[in-house]
Amino acid sequence: MKEKNKEPLFHIVKRDALPWYKSLGIRFLAILLALILCGIITTITTGINPLQVYQSIVLGAFGSVRKTWVTFQNIAILLLIALALTPAFKMKFWNIGAEGQVLAGGLATAACMIFLGDKLLPVVLMIVMVAVSIVAGAVWGLIPAFFKALWNTNETLFTLMMNYIAMCIVSYFSYEWSVPKGSGHIGVINDTTEAGWLPAIGGKAYLCNILIVVAITVFMYIYLRYSKHGYEISVVGESENTAKYIGINVKKVIIRTMILSGALCGIAGFLLVSGTDHTVNRDTAGGRGFTAIMVSWLAHFDPLYMILTSLLLVFLERGAGEISTTFGLNESFSEIITGIIIFFIIGSEFFLNYQLKFREKEASK
Repeated sequence: MKEKNKEPLFHIVKRDALPWYKSLGIRFLAILLALILCGIITTITTGINPLQVYQSIVLGAFGSVRKTWVTFQNIAILLLIALALTPAFKMKFWNIGAEGQVLAGGLATAACMIFLGDKLLPVVLMIVMVAVSIVAGAVWGLIPAFFKALWNTNETLFTLMMNYIAMCIVSYFSYEWSVPKGSGHIGVINDTTEAGWLPAIGGKAYLCNILIVVAITVFMYIYLRYSKHGYEISVVGESENTAKYIGINVKKVIIRTMILSGALCGIAGFLLVSGTDHTVNRDTAGGRGFTAIMVSWLAHFDPLYMILTSLLLVFLERGAGEISTTFGLNESFSEIITGIIIFFIIGSEFFLNYQLKFREKEASK
């Protein structure tokens, strides 16, 4: 007789949406397990008390008033870039070009500071800088959107290549505007007059940056959740055919959304140059354009949850540097610790979306 095919011991099925507290519990459990594993690895490989390592992570991010403000400044910039990417990602337009769009906005800001810093009133100069950075970022986002809408080009490769073009352009102008000439570095722009620098509020240099990002976060939450444009982005992301069927102009949505995405990245470039670094170079974005992809994805494209994911990633990054300094370990060890924690957090997404169904015992005959 032919044997019956046995049902597998278990199979993976899509899970229904979990209540928020269960989702939060699974993520906290993932972080706890990651910390336990990191503690074991730390003890075996270095002999250092893992609790001291975790304490140094906290001190690296919030160990002093200055460190705390720098941490919140980094959170704000990373959050802003993640917010910029989110409309495109919700539309399933894979914008990997945030680095280039930030550099475009930053370079435009630097140009205004260099050439208009002593020619315009401070308020007028600031308005011009904001406008030019928005236009520069929007144009850098518009180019791949235009080609995608008209000729269905691959937006992932297109936006990725645009990053390298932006880096080369910034490198060129870094040489052209270098001080001293030929050094290849622009240096601090308007360090004596501070023309084009964002003002300190209450003596806090980064507070203006943070407040701007808070306002943009609220705007993007309302825009994506309650506006007609946000609805159209969601429909195009779910199905372009459905969007066309109900009368949505898909090409228009793609172009409009990428202009918004690029414009927000341009503002991030403005904040980095005018409010933080006061100069520009090819590393101004600092890899945040790629880290922001993880921020947006882990938050499921929700602007409010992105605050938490930005906080987590910046906290780990800042704390990892403190591990190297405090214990004399090389950066690779701190990166291993950070990588394990992030791996567990990403892995927890599987258990949020799927569950294991085990084979039921056959009823006795």
